[in-house]
Amino acid sequence: ILEEIRANFITKEENWLMTLRLENLNKLVYLHGALCEALRLFPPVPFEHKSAVKSDILPSGDHVNANSMVLYSLYSMGRMKQTWGEDCLEFKPERWISEKGSNIHIPSYKFIAFQAGPRSCLGKNISFIQMKMVAIALLRNFQFEVVEGHNVSPCISIVLHMKHGLKVK
Repeated sequence: ILEEIRANFITKEENWLMTLRLENLNKLVYLHGALCEALRLFPPVPFEHKSAVKSDILPSGDHVNANSMVLYSLYSMGRMKQTWGEDCLEFKPERWISEKGSNIHIPSYKFIAFQAGPRSCLGKNISFIQMKMVAIALLRNFQFEVVEGHNVSPCISIVLHMKHGLKVK
């Protein structure tokens, strides 16, 4: 990630945000993969629900009655072997990068952090721009090291966060 940032944001100007270009952000392929992988394993909203307007049959073959609520776990779906493969628990930004070195499009019904279909998040693209800008600002100016012995574990709630925070030096 640091190599990509240095290659695309060579300038040492104090206010690099003023010279920021979308073309340069789009060149941050590995950073994009790392962000997608983080969202796959740790979606901001770990549980979601939908209500059936009319009776329907899910792709699994299960019947859903009208006015029934279906609760599903985005947190669990990001860790399913049948969807993501044997290495589903590993943090691998490479799974989002093609052999040619470009980002792979994963359908929203598989990578559901931003919902899918007509309920897809309209702010998905701007969210990636903002996440990349924050990552660039932090990684250009600081070196982070997780405090030895600190255990990062999720605290499941309406919004997913770290149980003990992230202790770094």
